[in-house]
Amino acid sequence: MTTKPILLFLHGVGDGDPTDKWKDRLSQSLSELSYPALENVDLIVPKFAHALRGVDETEKLPPRVHKRPNRTDAPQIRREFESRMAAIEFKLGRQDRGKGFPGIATGVGLTLNYVPLMVQALNYLKNDAMRAQVLHRILSKIPSSGKVVLVGHSLGSVIAADLLLRLPEDIEVVGFITIGSPLGHSSFNVDKVWDNLSEPPAHLSWWINFWNPTDLVTSVRGLSSRFPWMTDFKVVSNHPDPKKAHSAVEYLSSPVVSEAIGYALYGSRSKELVSRHSDVEVQPTETEALAIMALRYAHLISMELDGDLKNRYLGALRQVQANLIDGIQRWNAEQGRTSASSIARLALDLADPTAELPLPRPGTHVPIDLAIDPFLALVSENIIRPFEITVPLGPKQIALANLSAELGLTSSFGADVFDAAKRAHEILAGQKMVNWKRWSAVGLGTAALVAATGGLILAAAPGLAGAALLTSALASFGPGGMVGGLITAGSLAGVGGGGLAFGLASSTTSAADLESVVERMLAKEILREIRHLPLDPAVWQILTETEIQVRREYERLDEFSDTNAPGLREIRNKLTSIERALEYLRKNGHELSFEFDIHDGLGD
Repeated sequence: MTTKPILLFLHGVGDGDPTDKWKDRLSQSLSELSYPALENVDLIVPKFAHALRGVDETEKLPPRVHKRPNRTDAPQIRREFESRMAAIEFKLGRQDRGKGFPGIATGVGLTLNYVPLMVQALNYLKNDAMRAQVLHRILSKIPSSGKVVLVGHSLGSVIAADLLLRLPEDIEVVGFITIGSPLGHSSFNVDKVWDNLSEPPAHLSWWINFWNPTDLVTSVRGLSSRFPWMTDFKVVSNHPDPKKAHSAVEYLSSPVVSEAIGYALYGSRSKELVSRHSDVEVQPTETEALAIMALRYAHLISMELDGDLKNRYLGALRQVQANLIDGIQRWNAEQGRTSASSIARLALDLADPTAELPLPRPGTHVPIDLAIDPFLALVSENIIRPFEITVPLGPKQIALANLSAELGLTSSFGADVFDAAKRAHEILAGQKMVNWKRWSAVGLGTAALVAATGGLILAAAPGLAGAALLTSALASFGPGGMVGGLITAGSLAGVGGGGLAFGLASSTTSAADLESVVERMLAKEILREIRHLPLDPAVWQILTETEIQVRREYERLDEFSDTNAPGLREIRNKLTSIERALEYLRKNGHELSFEFDIHDGLGD
């Protein structure tokens, strides 16, 4: 297999661009970005416009060669794909899916039947003989092995998606770029390509789609609503004319589109070396790394604010950061440990009003499995505690999307975290009105969570530098402080099921505190569901054991207490929260997943 990628370009409707204006524009754009031009790139540019007008010889559709990965390999393949998507997104910027307009989408469907030029597209979508002819013509140009950069414009993007699973087995698609694609419209769901590509195939490195709001063919939106594992980018056209805005030449004039193709062909342009710490450099503990992540998130939120809200938020953040870093450094000094430079550089003297508020640097890549707990804690914890400032949900969502992109998780992960947390809150709320303004303003009460679990959470935080460090850190920062809140909130599923169930069932634990714990666990499972990650059977186990303990407590008190006793009402409210969570998990297969894991572990 050659290591040099081939550029495969699939044109849209029309005459197939016989003079290859797209190539000249792309070559110029690459040069402007300091990439090599296309002179030394092997190009495959099949012309198939005539094949969309009639059939020369009837052929069967080429088979789908690439199958879904087996159950054992699928999680690792998906994680590697997500890492590559994160790298390209971090290079190009944050995704924009677009919202679309129903009227435009309807118009796109109508043009298939009434615009002469779109007859070619209709033929491909409805005539299997013509479709087979086009696919075979393209496949005849492609070698049996090697690396391919696949670029599809307009109808060519639909053909490219249809072709993806039919490529030779030893072909690796090192980059898939679609421009001006109508593939998000139901009329273009050829041969159920949405279902066939419900997961990224193993031979695909990454897929990004570019759309612009002047291009009506895209229905003013991207494709990730149909293929949630890929990424959309909005580009702005220089032409108000929708026809010119849709052209391949116009898309390839955009630096970000050319950057993506250049990256796929040549790799990164960056020649900068990543600085490495020497062996004597002290690395932050996991507690400290969590603190840095939270501070980075707070700073990213502040960047999305303005006016008095921004000033107040920065004032609070200034005090939180100064006290937090001072507490960490004092603790390290008491232990005879040198503070990591990433911690020391964030210190500031509150006594000096002119002292600059240092901005934490972007973090390094975090595996998605390890990011779930801290990210869920970030969205539902007040990271500038003890200050309470109502921040609109929008800036928080943007900030978390930026943070997740910086950490190699793609910005869509941040959006999914918020979605999971909100869905969990809605499920437990039942018919009650959900106050999203209040939900997004302040986090769950950490002190209440600690009380609800009888202190078990403090001892259960996994992976942290020992219980002694954790306990001392919480004493320094306060259980209601930022680090204490994130650690406790992010460690719920690490607590032993029986011990946590006993603490939650206790009459000293309020129904509101229990609901907070259950909500966090449920959000974790919903997020894993959204991201197609293996579910955590410990969540089901903890919730079922908690239900048993709570029911047992109810039966013990119900026998002698007044029917409408406040204590019984509290227990009934607890049961309602648990039952709603378990009902959701049952309906979505979590119970079966847990049982399967048990039996699977028993062997033959």
